[in-house]
Amino acid sequence: MSVVAMLTGLLLAGVIGWWMSRRAGALKAVAATAPEIGADDGGAAFLGLQPGRPTVVHFSAPWCGPCAGVRRVVETVCDDLGGPGEIAHREVDIDTNPAAARRFSVLSLPTTLIFDAAGRQRYRAAGVPTAAALRSALEPLLA
Repeated sequence: MSVVAMLTGLLLAGVIGWWMSRRAGALKAVAATAPEIGADDGGAAFLGLQPGRPTVVHFSAPWCGPCAGVRRVVETVCDDLGGPGEIAHREVDIDTNPAAARRFSVLSLPTTLIFDAAGRQRYRAAGVPTAAALRSALEPLLA
């Protein structure tokens, strides 16, 4: 194998790794036409959404190392932004609740979803979201 081919492969792997790390944890807005999660489809029941307030749901598992980081970031941001009970926070273990993971197409851990007060999914992140990204997503939902 020539040196040029090896260097090209190494450069390509580096670019792909950089691109993937930039996407990890980034909150992406979900289409405004996303259906409400209502009692009729079971979404509210297995996610524990509470009407009238935004909810942060993150999917995790006991064997997922980065999931503990999401838990800390979400708890800190929820405590900082609202008083007790203003923002709901639910953690869903995919090992004990695989139906919820399938319902929301969770393919990697950790995955974080943000729902508005009406129960509509507004944001989604794969990986550990930053505190700043969570704040910027949640602040408008509290207004």
